[in-house]
Amino acid sequence: MAEVSTAERPRLRTRYDSEIKAKLQQELGLGNVMQVPRVEKIVVNMGVGRATQQRSLLDGAVTDLTTITGQKPSVRKAKKSIANFKLREGNEIGAKFSLRGDRMCEVYHRLVSLAIPRIRDFRGMPPKQFDGHGNYTFGLTEQLVFPEIDYDRIDTVRGMNITIVTTAETDEHGRALLNALGFPFRRDGQG
Repeated sequence: MAEVSTAERPRLRTRYDSEIKAKLQQELGLGNVMQVPRVEKIVVNMGVGRATQQRSLLDGAVTDLTTITGQKPSVRKAKKSIANFKLREGNEIGAKFSLRGDRMCEVYHRLVSLAIPRIRDFRGMPPKQFDGHGNYTFGLTEQLVFPEIDYDRIDTVRGMNITIVTTAETDEHGRALLNALGFPFRRDGQG
């Protein structure tokens, strides 16, 4: 007999279904509720180029990403050799994972409410980093902004790229979605 999960849905997903979806449909002038944009997945990529000389740096990156999300990332390998960077095809040089579903909602909530405001001299994220298809990409210079990371246990500071992939067809729809979900964009007139 299969067990039934009694886990609650994340608050962000419940709020999206009950409030945000109808508000966005009206705001964007969409005729069908299925046209309303939603967050499809969050992709986090951490490149560790120095891992070719020191394997423990890649292990540390995998440990940090696992701590942040509770999901083990896949180790990425070089696709081709580059002699100037002492890189050979097949060398392990980074870690990446994609989050979907409830885990994605939890990580998004922690990212927006806890991690991003902890960035030094934070004045908001740049609103023009959309890719033309409603997806937003930004970088973090250190993993220490996440409260799950213990400062005493890290071996080196690592940055990461985070992409929020949406079903929006235009940047304006993607920006409206992220604004409705509380993403901290920089206000006009600031830096």
